[in-house]
Amino acid sequence: MPAHYDYLTFNLARGRQAWADFAAHVRGTMPKMASAGGEVLGLFQPQLGFGSNEAVLLLRWPESGGRDRLRELDQAPGVNTMHPEKLTPTVRPADGEVLKAGGIYVHRWFTVDADSVSDFVSLSNRAWTNFEGSYDTQIFGLFSAEATAADVREGAGRLLLLTWYASHGVWENSREQTRDPEGLFAKRHMLTRTTVGRSSLPVPLKG
Repeated sequence: MPAHYDYLTFNLARGRQAWADFAAHVRGTMPKMASAGGEVLGLFQPQLGFGSNEAVLLLRWPESGGRDRLRELDQAPGVNTMHPEKLTPTVRPADGEVLKAGGIYVHRWFTVDADSVSDFVSLSNRAWTNFEGSYDTQIFGLFSAEATAADVREGAGRLLLLTWYASHGVWENSREQTRDPEGLFAKRHMLTRTTVGRSSLPVPLKG
C-alpha cells in the first residue's frame, strides 16, 4: 500500500517569535513522529499568497501510521488553528522521495470535475518531461485530496501540486510554457474549474 500524507496549514499567533517557536516545536516532535512511523517531510515559511502568520507542514505516514501524533502539533504553543488535508500521491512522489533544500516551493491547488482527475493527472505527467527539462525546477508531488462533503455535493476533485523552483525568477519564467495555447498545460487548464498558487521557503529541519 502507498504511504499517505498529511498537509497541515497552521494559523499562528502574531509576530516572528511565534513562527520561530513553532519551528522549534516541530523539530522537537520529529523523534516522536518517527517512533510512530511518521516522517516530517517539509516545513514551509510563507512567501507570496500566504498570510505572514501561516505555516505549512507536510507529513508522510505508512498506511498504519500513528496519526494521533497530530494533536501534538494542533496544541503547540502559538497555534491558533490547524487545518488538515489528507492527501494520496498520484504519479509522484515516488516512495521515499524527499524534498530538495533551498529554492522555493509553490503549492498549487486545483479543483476539477471529480471524473476528470485521472485525465488531469495524465496530462500533468506528460507535460512535466519538457517542463523540467526547460527550467531549473522539479515536480515533487501531485496529490489527490480526500473529498469533503462539499466536494461530493459539487462533484469536485481537488489536487495539490507541490513544485520546487530554484527561485521566484524561475517560477515566473516558467509561466511562458503554461501559456502555450496548443500545449498540454492548456489542455489541463480546460479541465480546471479553479486554481490558486502560493510560494514558500523550505525551512531547515535539522541543526
